Amino acid sequence: QVQLVESGGGLVQPGGSLRLSCAASGSIFRLDTMAWYRQAPGKQRELVATIPRGGSANYADSVKGRFTISRDNAKKTIYLQMNSLKAEDTAVYYCNADLNYDHYWGQGTQVTVSS
Repeated sequence: QVQLVESGGGLVQPGGSLRLSCAASGSIFRLDTMAWYRQAPGKQRELVATIPRGGSANYADSVKGRFTISRDNAKKTIYLQMNSLKAEDTAVYYCNADLNYDHYWGQGTQVTVSS
């Protein structure tokens, strides 16, 4: 059974940093674009950043210059380094992957930015 498991969420003060991880596991024969999405209370889920298997990452305008997505293909893992966090970054962050010619979501990890 294929699954994506996120980790690294938590509570952080404004201006602080967090690093999220998402590991894909199971019977995987193809892993293409991976991404991070987030969903704040009362809002729609939005794209944060994407990273193809080979190529450049893309970011939402709201996180450019503050967040960095990266991946380790050998570990089937992506990361999201989040710096200069703001209250408006508070959300559940979800990992997403084009995997085995299908589309998968992780269970989400909560990020709360508050003093």
